[in-house]
Amino acid sequence: MTASRRGAGRVLSDPLTWAILMLLGLSWGMPGLKPLFATLYPALDRPMYEQDSFIALLGAHVLLVVASSLVSVSLGVLAGVYATRASGRAYRPMIETLVAMGQTVPPVAVLAIAAPLVGFGEAPALIALALYGLLPVVEQTIAGLQSVPAASLEAATGLGMSRWQRFRQVEWPLAWPVVLAGIRTSVIINIGTATIASTVGARTLGSPIIIGLSGFNTAYVLQGALLVGLLAVVGDLLFEKLMPRPASHQAPR
Repeated sequence: MTASRRGAGRVLSDPLTWAILMLLGLSWGMPGLKPLFATLYPALDRPMYEQDSFIALLGAHVLLVVASSLVSVSLGVLAGVYATRASGRAYRPMIETLVAMGQTVPPVAVLAIAAPLVGFGEAPALIALALYGLLPVVEQTIAGLQSVPAASLEAATGLGMSRWQRFRQVEWPLAWPVVLAGIRTSVIINIGTATIASTVGARTLGSPIIIGLSGFNTAYVLQGALLVGLLAVVGDLLFEKLMPRPASHQAPR
């Protein structure tokens, strides 16, 4: 019983738990705050966004971010690994230039180009977010693999490991914390950037923001921005849980 209470206490004292509860509670309960927004913005005829439920927009936003991040991580890790292999080192400048261009071009421009080609909705948003999230993953994958000590690689070779065994058992585990930091940055960027996907008809938490900006409705903008901000906090705290922690060594007595 004591152990279960301690476990429950740790969960309740975890900032991630409270951030998730706040995000879900605000998504479900936002319509109940209509009197508050009516008081804050008395000049607005419609102080509450009611074209779609906030919980549905939250779910669609998360799905879009997860899908685009999976593409970014898959392509970014593969490109980063290839750029650090003997066969791909000559192509590293080209790879880095291409992924940098993907983040330099504004996502709005990518959406404007992709929408006439693939149609409106989630498809152009997926393309834009996947391209925009590549750079941190590629850069951190390269940095992580290059930070592996040469002594560790030499020891692995001395043990008779093949190239694949050396990569899987030595290089990748040592590089993983750095790679995960790049994935974390990419996902958090995409959480915020996904809001503009609503300009091409995708369902995201950017819908009230875009409609609010076009209709000069500050209440709509605030409602969407609150949920996007909370979602970014939840994502960041979740990655903080996933980040490897250094082992604590206790001094011998």
